[in-house]
Amino acid sequence: MSGPLGTCCLLSGLLCILVLRGARSNSAPPVIQLRLAGEKRKHYEGRVEVLYNGEWGTVCDDDFSLYAAHVVCRELGYMDAQAWYPSAKYGKGEGRIWLDNVHCSGSEKSLAQCESNGFGVSDCKHSEDVGVVCSTKRIPGFKFIRNQIHNDQGLTVQVEDVRIRATYSHRKRVPITEGFVEVKDGGKWRQICSEDWTEMNSRVICGMYGFPGVKRFNVRPYKLLAQRRKKNYWGFGVNCRGNEADLSDCKLGREIKLKGNSTCGRGMPAVISCVPGRAFAPSVSIGFRKAYRVEQPLVRLRGGAMLGEGRVEVLRNGEWGTVCDDNWNIRAATVVCRELGFGSAKEALSGAKMGQGIGPVHMNEVECSGFEKSLTECSFNLESLGCSHEEDAAVKCNVPAMGFNKKLRLSGGRNPYEGRVEVLAERNGLLTWGSVCSDSWGTMEAMVVCRQLGLGFASHAFQETWYWQGDSSSDAVVMSGVRCSGTELSLDQCLHHGSHIDCPKGGGRFAAGVSCTLTAPDLVLNAPVVEQTTYLEDRPLYALQCAMEENCLSSAASKADPTSYRRLLRFSSQIHNNGLSDFQPRAAHHSWTWHECHRHYHSMEVFTHYDLLSLNGTKVAEGHKASFCLEDTQCDEGIQKRYECANFGSQGITVGCWDTYRHDIDCQWVDITDVKPGDYIFQVVINPNYEVAESDYTNNVMKCQTRYDGHRIWTYNCHIGGTRSSDVDDNTFPGLQTNQFSHR
Repeated sequence: MSGPLGTCCLLSGLLCILVLRGARSNSAPPVIQLRLAGEKRKHYEGRVEVLYNGEWGTVCDDDFSLYAAHVVCRELGYMDAQAWYPSAKYGKGEGRIWLDNVHCSGSEKSLAQCESNGFGVSDCKHSEDVGVVCSTKRIPGFKFIRNQIHNDQGLTVQVEDVRIRATYSHRKRVPITEGFVEVKDGGKWRQICSEDWTEMNSRVICGMYGFPGVKRFNVRPYKLLAQRRKKNYWGFGVNCRGNEADLSDCKLGREIKLKGNSTCGRGMPAVISCVPGRAFAPSVSIGFRKAYRVEQPLVRLRGGAMLGEGRVEVLRNGEWGTVCDDNWNIRAATVVCRELGFGSAKEALSGAKMGQGIGPVHMNEVECSGFEKSLTECSFNLESLGCSHEEDAAVKCNVPAMGFNKKLRLSGGRNPYEGRVEVLAERNGLLTWGSVCSDSWGTMEAMVVCRQLGLGFASHAFQETWYWQGDSSSDAVVMSGVRCSGTELSLDQCLHHGSHIDCPKGGGRFAAGVSCTLTAPDLVLNAPVVEQTTYLEDRPLYALQCAMEENCLSSAASKADPTSYRRLLRFSSQIHNNGLSDFQPRAAHHSWTWHECHRHYHSMEVFTHYDLLSLNGTKVAEGHKASFCLEDTQCDEGIQKRYECANFGSQGITVGCWDTYRHDIDCQWVDITDVKPGDYIFQVVINPNYEVAESDYTNNVMKCQTRYDGHRIWTYNCHIGGTRSSDVDDNTFPGLQTNQFSHR
């Protein structure tokens, strides 16, 4: 009897287990909601937080993977994930750690469907909170579903898109600054009820569209228009604090009961009106006077390819310096952007992503509330010990859509970053595409084109484009005489001939062209090296024949007695590449010029200008340095030298390296033989003709105060252009510092 009875019990036990497993597999996964929180540098990244049973908690990084990150991002309405980070990269969360040992295949529709230890079962600490970076693209047709009815506290706004819908009379204005706010949810544009709408909500939306502030508007025409229109309201309100960089960081408001046109009975569709930065005011007559003005230039951006991006630099005690990226986040970046007349920040960048600055590091561990008028009002640590320029903070700001990129195109290139420049111009009352005359076409003009198209920096400017077969119907020249300073927002803002075209060479093969690049070099002279190595040398003219052939002496030397002496102001120079790509001569090897006297090649016609100026800027003596040898003399630790002049090698300066021209090299001087005693300005300009594109030309100039008494010379207060406030008086003679003299 015991055998059959035991078998029966065993079978019934297995049946119970199977029933339980079947019930467990058929049960629906727990209902959760997600959000991205913490110290962000982009609005589409953050610490993963889960709302379960009415309580927010975090996810442990144990066994987390990119597949799990994809599931998180798609659940939040993003196309996919770019990366995930362990160890509380976005700060430690609070409350429960809901999930641990999460295993996803990547196909799950919710993180709750992935395998894990179970909700609330974890041996982790908040130092192991996981974070993700999602893609910027949203899922088309994404519809937000709030599945926890009784507790929506802390839910963030998750919609496919948001826009400012202008009225018919305002749609032709550029940029659009006023209109109805609409969100795209479930593939359809929907209005937001104004009953709970606040100025803080408007501030966030305006910031997303590149505007620093909001203003009042006449609500009456919008009420009349709303009464005549069929409305399609979104089912939720919005609750922004006002310091968010994006609507996705705002909290979800109360649920709105949808009743067709009678929805939002005590309100109307929400409307906003934004204040543009002065550079984006619609016109001089409309809006320019009311445009946002930067009150005082205490902050600036440097090294960025596009308008509204760059390395953050701050003016303190009359000297410009950088900001260390410790604790740098999107809230602080947004303060910078709004201060400069842009909108909120798209991204807070760290690790000198916009190149390394020079001078002091003025701010460290910056903390902002997001409502400050200037970054200088935020709390920060004055001590920058441990911070180097490798940690310089940078920003990318939201800027208004001006439509500049629709008026210009590149044609015939091998890739989207190069081609013949074609502009949309009016001819005989019609808008047609045409080419640009290449007379006087250079790097500055190419820089404006690349910026206007959103393609970064100019790599090269071309005056012949026969090898790029563009559209033959666009061969006619529609723009000539183009001269740009390099700061213009579009090519038509540069000086040009207007409707009076003057282009003797014509278009076609001689049309202007460009190639663009996302990164560029940035050469900076080491000013202290110049100041510390300056001295005078008297050298007989007969020993300077090679220098005379290369025009390194003053014009008077050609008529001087060969036995006479020339007085030379000599110095060393050390030129660093602080940019993001190598500095290389534009000319290829085969076109370099051989100089028999010095037995070397010149890869650039003129690489530097050395000038002695009077105090009013008049040139009293000059020299120049042809690029006979651009090479990596030394590099920062961990960087390999790439350029060496020996054996007709490649010339250039690698990022993080510098080229040193010693004081005893020929032409490393200014001939001051005919200069009278007095006070002067010694000036060195690198890449003076803009032959090679750089991310920042303002730091290519170095100036020193100089005193010459006829026998001795002193240089003092040497500084790079743009590193000091114009208010700083640096003309005070400090006394004897440099007093060297050599005679041969």
